[in-house]
Amino acid sequence: MPTSYEEKARVFKAFCDPNRLRILELLRGGEKCACVLLEQSDLGQSGLSYHMKILTETGIVIGRPEGKWTHYSISEEGRAYAIALLKELTRPVEAREENSCC
Repeated sequence: MPTSYEEKARVFKAFCDPNRLRILELLRGGEKCACVLLEQSDLGQSGLSYHMKILTETGIVIGRPEGKWTHYSISEEGRAYAIALLKELTRPVEAREENSCC
């Protein structure tokens, strides 16, 4: 799983686009063929491919090739990681003496 700030930022990049949020909303209902995602979004094939690349590279979505199409679903592992990462980055740290300025 990602360890650098750049790698962690890629996970959040997956959620920072209206098209990708729409795709995730569609996938909440279960696995979908890319052809279905194309029909139910305002994207062309190259646009869908671009967004699916970002979602799959971060591990949020997984793809399963079948014939000439790929079937996509939300990865439970990727979902759990994104939730854990958000919790980690927003969890308050106890104040330490060396962190205080005054």
